[in-house]
Amino acid sequence: MEMFMRLPEAVRTALREHGGDRPLARAELDGGDWAFASRAALLVASGGEVTVDREWCDVDRASADPESGTITVEWVDGGAPLVLRLASQGRASFPQALRERVQWSVVHAAPVNLPGGRSARVAVRRRANGDMFSQVVGGADLDLSDPEVAAAVDAAEARARSTVGLPV
Repeated sequence: MEMFMRLPEAVRTALREHGGDRPLARAELDGGDWAFASRAALLVASGGEVTVDREWCDVDRASADPESGTITVEWVDGGAPLVLRLASQGRASFPQALRERVQWSVVHAAPVNLPGGRSARVAVRRRANGDMFSQVVGGADLDLSDPEVAAAVDAAEARARSTVGLPV
């Protein structure tokens, strides 16, 4: 229960009421919010509520800037990045846990070269319960209505699924 010691009561209550699994690591954020890395998800608690609850397979990438004490989390769905401003840079357990959980969720990944010099990535990701699924991540210029692009993405996704033994 050391994870819950020294947390504000409102944050402890929010985590208990939210349910889910026990946090593996935590970080206090500027402004008094808290970020948690659990086995299943990235959580952010603000005051008395959990405001962010995203599975690791929703994370495209995360980067840390030690100079500014920030961690930026980018999502596979292209949503606005989550910027976590750490209150203290002394503890490395949260960034380490975040990195490990994202890496654990990626079973296989491969780039896809598309017509016109564009690119995308296909990945097979794993949920906390072990279920695997395929995912295609591309920029705003990824046009799946273009038959050549769709064919290239479909072929890459089929290869990725086949590589890990998922049905094509």
